[in-house]
Amino acid sequence: MIPYYGVPSDSEAAYVYRSQAKAGTTRFFAYATLYVICRNQRVSLGIHAVPCDETLVATVSYLLAMLSPLRVRVKRLLLDRGFYAVPVIRWLKALNIPFLMPAVIRGKPGGTRALLVGRKSHFTSYTLNSSSYGSVQCRMAVVCGYHKGFKGQHGICDVVYVLHRIKVALHQLHDYYRERFGIETSYRLKNQCRIRTTTKNPILRFLFVALAFILVNLWVYLLGYFVSRPRPGGQVV
Repeated sequence: MIPYYGVPSDSEAAYVYRSQAKAGTTRFFAYATLYVICRNQRVSLGIHAVPCDETLVATVSYLLAMLSPLRVRVKRLLLDRGFYAVPVIRWLKALNIPFLMPAVIRGKPGGTRALLVGRKSHFTSYTLNSSSYGSVQCRMAVVCGYHKGFKGQHGICDVVYVLHRIKVALHQLHDYYRERFGIETSYRLKNQCRIRTTTKNPILRFLFVALAFILVNLWVYLLGYFVSRPRPGGQVV
């Protein structure tokens, strides 16, 4: 998300997204991206400017539709915690797409916090409820680990995942999901090469963000084919 300051005009209001306060504002230009890992190459294949009134299901559907003309088959879908919602989980289960996403830990006597029992990782089932969208049955994986001083924290670190058609051992699940973390690196690289502007035109801003991702993909290509050397298990730069 890119911060937006001021009062949006009628043409801008549709693409000004409200979210938690950050950088002195609660308004942002929001973008959803489709990031693919194939043959040890990590590239962004799609970008979508998220309107303020668009549902999460619509965003996911729009991104998945981009794969159809490219003939890309989804082996597993790794989603951000922001997609943890009844409509998204229900829709992905209906499509029968293998997916994995972290659950939001909340509630004291109930909610997902009630799943954090003991010191052993385990699979369980959980019914996610929503006052607006009903409920959906989820297969959950509770992964127990330790902070080990990360960010100055110590003690037990519990992570809860929602998964569907994912066959991975519990002790490997967290590393399995970490493959998605490369998308955060692509965002940081995008910010380094993104054109800086004061314009509030959402179309022009979207163009600048898309060009930045194209430059990042070009950088990945140059590293992969001109700077790296092949070796068993993958290339090394």
